[in-house]
Amino acid sequence: MQKKLATIALALALGIGYTISAFAQAKPDVLVKQRQAAMTLQGKYFGPLGLMNAGKLPFNADVVARNAALLDALSQMPWDGFTEDTKGEKSRAAPEIYGNAAGFKTAQDNFRGAVTKLVGASKSGEAAAKAAIGEVLNNCNSCHKNFRTQ
Repeated sequence: MQKKLATIALALALGIGYTISAFAQAKPDVLVKQRQAAMTLQGKYFGPLGLMNAGKLPFNADVVARNAALLDALSQMPWDGFTEDTKGEKSRAAPEIYGNAAGFKTAQDNFRGAVTKLVGASKSGEAAAKAAIGEVLNNCNSCHKNFRTQ
């Protein structure tokens, strides 16, 4: 029994080690695809919130809470895909991402902070949720304006 557990533990350790090694060696084009996928999903789950904020969809607190929670997870995902070796890959990432890393990090942190506020505000009623949605939108637009080519 202990030998079987030791074998399973060894297999898991090797699998985890291989996985970590594979992530550490991600190709630049794969990193770009991954960060773009995370951004696409952010747009999917923010879209209805933006429409509610603009009065084009009726406010739905359940949708706001659900989408805010999903955005909270998604808003953490794309940033490690903006590595120096992805600079030459085809994407809409502006050169300022690599030339102004501190500014890009601040934009990320501002966005993440706005999403965190949205998660809390989603439980506080329509007015609070809409104000938080607006803040997330402002952070999205600011980052796109400064760090994305059109």
